[in-house]
Amino acid sequence: MILEVKTSQSPAEVLAAAKMFFARRNPIYGAFLEQESPSHLTFRGQGIEEIVIGVMSVEGGTLVRGSTYLYDAQISRFFTTLSPWLMAETEVG
Repeated sequence: MILEVKTSQSPAEVLAAAKMFFARRNPIYGAFLEQESPSHLTFRGQGIEEIVIGVMSVEGGTLVRGSTYLYDAQISRFFTTLSPWLMAETEVG
């Protein structure tokens, strides 16, 4: 499953938050950092389950994608901890 959200946080802030979030989960749902780059993180969880968090700068913030097979609820919970993406207002007329 691939989940996606936009946030006003920077890519680096999102990745730092993901590292803290998944390290603090209940052991059943915990995941351990496996790979890291400026644009993604991969974690290993239960058995061989993988979680991938990718980030990309977009106008006004960051696009965040999470990919997993079993951890979709945990990714959704992580997304709720991110600052909301604020759309710029435009005047008409």
